[in-house]
Amino acid sequence: MDLEKHPAAPAPAPAPGAPAAPDAGGLRASDADRDRIAQILSDALAEGRLTAEEHSERLDTLYAVKTVGELEVLVRDLPAGAAAAAAAHRSAAPAPAAPGIGPVESVVAVCSSSARKGRWRPGAHTRAVSVMGDISIDLTEAVFEQQVTEFNVVSVLGNVEILVPENVTLRGYGSGVLGNFEVRGEGATADPQAPVVIVRGFALLGNIEARAKLGARLVDLAEKLRKRLG
Repeated sequence: MDLEKHPAAPAPAPAPGAPAAPDAGGLRASDADRDRIAQILSDALAEGRLTAEEHSERLDTLYAVKTVGELEVLVRDLPAGAAAAAAAHRSAAPAPAAPGIGPVESVVAVCSSSARKGRWRPGAHTRAVSVMGDISIDLTEAVFEQQVTEFNVVSVLGNVEILVPENVTLRGYGSGVLGNFEVRGEGATADPQAPVVIVRGFALLGNIEARAKLGARLVDLAEKLRKRLG
């Protein structure tokens, strides 16, 4: 038996020309990564860990940065930041789908019109496509079941209009080619506890417009009913 101590064998060097292992923090961020970080920011706003202004600034940065590492910085000072970072690193491996995103609802108008209005419950993610058609989405009486509601809109020779209550935070990220993409009401003072509506879109020879409807405010109908009965 050899009782001499031998140093541990060094790890084998990578073969010449073999690609280096990728740094998860430097990977390009996916929609699933952004959704996960957006949910952490929303929870922090609801818990009072972030002010409405801080939440708005970080949400703007969320859709401007490009890598997973830059996303992690946005939640590094929050309790869920470590868990989010671990999940983001795991997302580097191929995965069928990110958990918790939920189904994507669709609103389509092809040479026709489509509308969502009244007392309805929008999903967390909605895709709206208008091709030579009109789409009207009215959220002024909607029941929001999540803090962040996102619309991905495409308009080709069509028109899409989205109305939100005036105390909801509205954010827009999009562009147009020989068309119009306009979000009015960004930066306006909103209730810290009110939902956030994000509109991302592209207009080709079409029009996409999102704005707050003055005089329409998101209210807690249950609380209003309790006060009336009291």
